[in-house]
Amino acid sequence: MSALHDQLRPVREEDAFDITRIDAFLKAHIADLAGEPKVAQFPGGASNLTYLIGYPDRELVLRRPPAGAKAKAAHDMLREAHIMSALRGSYPYVPAILARCDDPAVIGSDFYVMERLRGSILRRDLPAELGLDADGVRKLCIGFVDRLVELHRIDPTQTGLRDLGKGEGYIRRQISGWSERYRQAMTEGADACDDVMDWLDAHQPSHDNASCVIHNDYRFDNVVLDPDNPLRIIGVLDWEMSTIGDPLMDLGGSLAYWVQADDDPVFQSFRRQPTHEAGMLSRREVIDYYGQQSGLDVSAFGFYEAFGLFRLMVIIQQIYRRFALGQTTNPQFAGFGDAARYMGQRCRRVIQKANG
Repeated sequence: MSALHDQLRPVREEDAFDITRIDAFLKAHIADLAGEPKVAQFPGGASNLTYLIGYPDRELVLRRPPAGAKAKAAHDMLREAHIMSALRGSYPYVPAILARCDDPAVIGSDFYVMERLRGSILRRDLPAELGLDADGVRKLCIGFVDRLVELHRIDPTQTGLRDLGKGEGYIRRQISGWSERYRQAMTEGADACDDVMDWLDAHQPSHDNASCVIHNDYRFDNVVLDPDNPLRIIGVLDWEMSTIGDPLMDLGGSLAYWVQADDDPVFQSFRRQPTHEAGMLSRREVIDYYGQQSGLDVSAFGFYEAFGLFRLMVIIQQIYRRFALGQTTNPQFAGFGDAARYMGQRCRRVIQKANG
């Protein structure tokens, strides 16, 4: 298989489900499915689980939460499917939802099934097969930011979207909510991070910049590129954290994953997307370009950058807690405790810079 496409793997034992039951469900809900399905697992992602279900003449993608996860927030599959269905008419990069299920008797959890978008998904390094020079990489990067700006321009009051948010106070709710999640995710030896949480609470803006549809996990490895034109994005995936909220908070969350060429070796080791390549915009350039295209004031972005890093720290710590409690045996999570502590120090460096 080409390096441009995700390398599928056999389904991990702890992530397996009854293929016979899922086959019966799919054939009852999706027309013209025939033959016996083969199931494989996509390796990407550390939260919800994604599978390829292959029939002789059709491929489907199934999304479900990990074992032991509660159906709320980032693990609410039916909410994610609802958002995708509501957005598809105004944001053509959303894959079509084909079926959804709230009956735990089928595979033990809620799930949904969507069309498979065939294309390239960028991971840690930029594949040579794309044939992009620095100018091409820059165009790819600008197109990536443009799709986020385009999402933020969608009317959030349209049918299916207006009830997703809770109104003014999004930033305040995020600071409070993620701080509480971090306290609940603490494990032995974790960084208490009281100073970081106190700074975010004290320096949060007095009001939201705007209220719009936000993705909340917008990264290169969540977009699909046209296999015939890598500068064209044909899909945006992983909508589980999407909501109505502040667009600069969305950008700050995205930039928490943006490892650039001059970052320290530890942060370089975290890199999951090719943002270090020649031609990629720096974080500062992304912020400035987004500000120009959106018309929003990005002159005091330090708060949003610090929050994005803190939120990522919480996510890492939550996953590590699942590993520490034995709820997952995935060996890639063993080092997440150290990673969370590093992210706390990175937050402090951003805060120090923001303080001048």
